Amino acid sequence: MSKKKEFLKIMFSGGGTGGSVTPLLAVAKELRENIKEIDLLFVGTKNGPEKKLVSTFHLPGTPVRFRIIKAGKWRRYFSWRNFFDIFQIIIAFFQSCILLIKEKPDVVVSAGGFVSVPLAWAAFFQKIPVLVHQQDVRPGLANRLMAKTAQVISTTFAKSLNDYGSRAQWIGNPAPQKPADSYIKQVRKQYELVGEKPLVIITGGGTGAAVINQLTWEGAERLSQVAQVFHLTGAGKAPSIARREKLAALYDYKWREIISSEEMLALIADANLVVSRCGLATLTELCAFNKSAILIPMPNSHQEDNAAVFSKKEAALVLDQEKLDSYKFSESIINLLNNDARREALSYNIEKVMKKDARERMAQLILQLANK
Repeated sequence: MSKKKEFLKIMFSGGGTGGSVTPLLAVAKELRENIKEIDLLFVGTKNGPEKKLVSTFHLPGTPVRFRIIKAGKWRRYFSWRNFFDIFQIIIAFFQSCILLIKEKPDVVVSAGGFVSVPLAWAAFFQKIPVLVHQQDVRPGLANRLMAKTAQVISTTFAKSLNDYGSRAQWIGNPAPQKPADSYIKQVRKQYELVGEKPLVIITGGGTGAAVINQLTWEGAERLSQVAQVFHLTGAGKAPSIARREKLAALYDYKWREIISSEEMLALIADANLVVSRCGLATLTELCAFNKSAILIPMPNSHQEDNAAVFSKKEAALVLDQEKLDSYKFSESIINLLNNDARREALSYNIEKVMKKDARERMAQLILQLANK
């Protein structure tokens, strides 16, 4: 990489879920490792998981700074909350204008989330270059609104080139680097994941998935007999006090609401099997680390489109949430753990689903915009 300026400032934005955050943090690390004198700033929501993800993310040099703006959301169905959120969006736009005047970033980068929409439009009016990254197969409303402001729209899948036209570039989805073996061992020891049983990671993402949590809790006793289970419940979705007492008796079942992105990467990298929703950030990590996986997309959402790509390529076992109970859920996990050949095939196929080097490609696009 090269740069024309001695000092650059890049403003990232996203939030509401961790999915729009972790790819940008991977790019932030790529930029910092190649350009020491670069100021990195992240703009997100007050109550979303992004603040903790950013604050616990380790970078060489100065940490990524975090700033909060209002986050309204426009729903494409009747909701009384739209009447209140329109004022939130207006306030967020003026907050964004003030923030951009104060910070003067060279480029604004977003991978989605409604918190980014007023920021992107404020950057557009101040003639600051905007890069929008389309992660999912199906374009969301926030990205469609921001696309009008963007000089470049990078995409995870080739199909998205048709959605965004000549400004779109197909690069894949930025993936983090695989953690060092020593760090993986440290994290396993920290969460008392020891012994010879295979490691199963179950996650519904940063905000969690209530249905997956319930299925896991009901099947935890059976699963912990054959595997070490690490369950990420999501922020604010801890088990009840009564359930915690029962779960505490299961030595090979561990749960946390949310952990740092680096700790989660270490556990995914070391897992024998990952059970997950179909957010693109997690899917990207599974592809990067060649992990066998069971995917349970959120019904009637863009996640079903994401899951269809993996199912078609035989890169993951996709389950229909509407047809699951705790027995079918645990049985699917146990059967796949006992089928080494199937897991190896899934691991082989998932590596080929996404383009490689997206992290480096996005960093290059950002620098090209900054140097203009």
